[in-house]
Amino acid sequence: MAAPLDSHWTVVKRILRYLKGTLSHGLLLQPTSIAKPLNIRAFCDADWASNVDDRRSTSRAAIFLGQNLIYWWSRKQKVTISSSTKVEYRSIAQTFTELTWIYTLLAELQVSFTTPVIFCDNQSAVCIAHNPVFHSTTKHMEIDVFFVREKFLAKQLTIVHVQTLDQWADILTKPLSASRFKVLRGKLNVKSVSSEN
Repeated sequence: MAAPLDSHWTVVKRILRYLKGTLSHGLLLQPTSIAKPLNIRAFCDADWASNVDDRRSTSRAAIFLGQNLIYWWSRKQKVTISSSTKVEYRSIAQTFTELTWIYTLLAELQVSFTTPVIFCDNQSAVCIAHNPVFHSTTKHMEIDVFFVREKFLAKQLTIVHVQTLDQWADILTKPLSASRFKVLRGKLNVKSVSSEN
């Protein structure tokens, strides 16, 4: 059932009010020394079957080079998945695909960097990536996501569990309280220009 037109206008009004109230905000980029290896960190997350129309999940990630947020995305997954672990694991795979492009570019530019780290708040997905034993419960997952495990075993990637409260990617799609939104916005280095002076 389609939502009434009034509810769409309510959402548009909220977005416009938010934009008007944050005109002075921008992404703060801080200088980073290239004398030492840069660290690459990514926070990835997924919501399970959140779309009420097709029950597809949404993956999201925020990628940092040093202290700077350099890339972020939020996109609907292409298939419907039957468990939250599989959804989160697919999010890790999508994030690593983006990280691969970034660290390949850095290598071509001869910029030294540490092993990329992905932070995920789903312990089961992290365990699947860490455990080289093939899990019978995951055998029907698409084979293409298993390249994450291969990269992990080759020590080209580190995957770390992070508590849900420390999951910075939540801001990209989850409904949050105003105070939580402001905390996460600060973690992404989105600051008010007027507060920096």
